[in-house]
Amino acid sequence: MNVHTSMPRLIPVMDVLDRRVVRAIAGNRREYKPIVSRLTGSADPIAVARAIRDRWQTNELYVADLNAILGGRPATALFADLIDSGFKCWVDAGMGFVAFASLLEKHSRPDAGVVVLGLESAPSHRDLPDLLQVIGPSRFAFSLDLRDGRPLGNPHLWSADPESNANAVIEAGARKLIVLDLSRVGVGEGVGTEELCASIKSRHPDIELIAGGGVRGPNDVRRLHEAGVSAILVASALHDLRLTPENWPT
Repeated sequence: MNVHTSMPRLIPVMDVLDRRVVRAIAGNRREYKPIVSRLTGSADPIAVARAIRDRWQTNELYVADLNAILGGRPATALFADLIDSGFKCWVDAGMGFVAFASLLEKHSRPDAGVVVLGLESAPSHRDLPDLLQVIGPSRFAFSLDLRDGRPLGNPHLWSADPESNANAVIEAGARKLIVLDLSRVGVGEGVGTEELCASIKSRHPDIELIAGGGVRGPNDVRRLHEAGVSAILVASALHDLRLTPENWPT
């Protein structure tokens, strides 16, 4: 029986490369092309963010800064523009998370954003307590990055078992956990992590669990709800109108 009463909320996703929103497909980042959307004719991040907000009436936004994740400079000017436009930004900027954390620290809005540290960029879980002490648990999320179900973290620092990594970061103090299989992103085959999410939530019922990657439509939202997910990351299905405010399950 499903004991999770509230349906997950939407967190729209923008993958940004060279200051353009791109369509993510299976994690092959250097092959991403500017987005073609039924919400807007623009690939400019501010225009896309506003178009999503106008359609969905949400200020939450997940930004994957692909230049920073690939080792370049984080797009701090863009993050500042989005925050000044009223968005609460969940930002994955790879090791550029330090720059985003500094931006949040200087901002007066307590809900300005959340620093996302992905497994593929992360140091050992033993370093997380120090990061959490600086950033604060309410402004920090750990992303359990997978590819075909396998963790993307440094094998010398992280387990080959996804749930063991989830347990380690939660025990280190993380209260927000994202489960994301990059091989599922943008390919229309579903999320595929429902069983893992359900197991994590069963063991750690008090965490905020977020999932995404491959959400196709309302049925995937329902399955993730049954797995105990609190929020769902979605990109392609929003722009293709496969998910709309009218068909989001209630």
